[in-house]
Amino acid sequence: MSLLRVDDLAVEYRGAKVVRAVDGVSLSIDAGEVVALVGESGCGKSSLARAVVGMETPSEGSVQYRGRPVPTLGVRQRSNDFTSIQMVFQDPNSSLNPRIRVGAQISEGIAAARRRGMEATRPEEWLERVGLPATVVNRYPHSFSGGQRQRIAIARALAARPDLLVADEPISALDASSQAAVAEMMRKLALESGAGLLFISHDLAVVRLIADRTLVMYRGRVVESGATDAVWNESRHPYTRSLVAAIPEPDGKGNLPAAPTVAERAAWFDIVPEALDRV
Repeated sequence: MSLLRVDDLAVEYRGAKVVRAVDGVSLSIDAGEVVALVGESGCGKSSLARAVVGMETPSEGSVQYRGRPVPTLGVRQRSNDFTSIQMVFQDPNSSLNPRIRVGAQISEGIAAARRRGMEATRPEEWLERVGLPATVVNRYPHSFSGGQRQRIAIARALAARPDLLVADEPISALDASSQAAVAEMMRKLALESGAGLLFISHDLAVVRLIADRTLVMYRGRVVESGATDAVWNESRHPYTRSLVAAIPEPDGKGNLPAAPTVAERAAWFDIVPEALDRV
């Protein structure tokens, strides 16, 4: 049985018109596996992530964790059985409470693990595991850099001893020198604990470093999936090939690949360019 199984998932938002952010996506993750979901901003990656952890209610399809439906989060505290699903958000400034010391926030994760019968740990241990000194345990979030705050958010999630970790663009707010290091750290720490990791990003170069399998998402749909090396080296879908081609390669002149035109993108789906916003 897969740790996580998503079948024909759809997520819709209703306003003046219905927006179908996720359109029939299926995926699975096993324990000890890193699966990446890549695509441009607005393609539905975050909506899918929020549905996986129960922050959005599926319009269609299902999300199952260890064979059980993931309940939508409400005003009550999540049941102990599902605190083994944890999420790391894109912006640590909004996910960390500025009025609570970082050690106390990590202790919330530790408490969740203890309610599931796991042995007690200390906040200092988790700070050190994400590369921060134990001596900062009583400091507040505002005294850290953006990259350090993201490491604290990761420490808090890992302190809950999750079986499934969902990371929604966890490195996009970091400087370029930190992105690969933080991504590789997340892979290492997740796999050390035997957890599955769903790593969501728009950066295919970083994904190539850490993911066992990669799914490419475009306009709410998965257009290609497979082993990461195969997706990288043997891309079948034109959109995937455009992502790979857009990764800068030094040429000594500072030239970058040109973005695909509207007509080229429309041709991927055999439609007229004017209909691209409906794909």
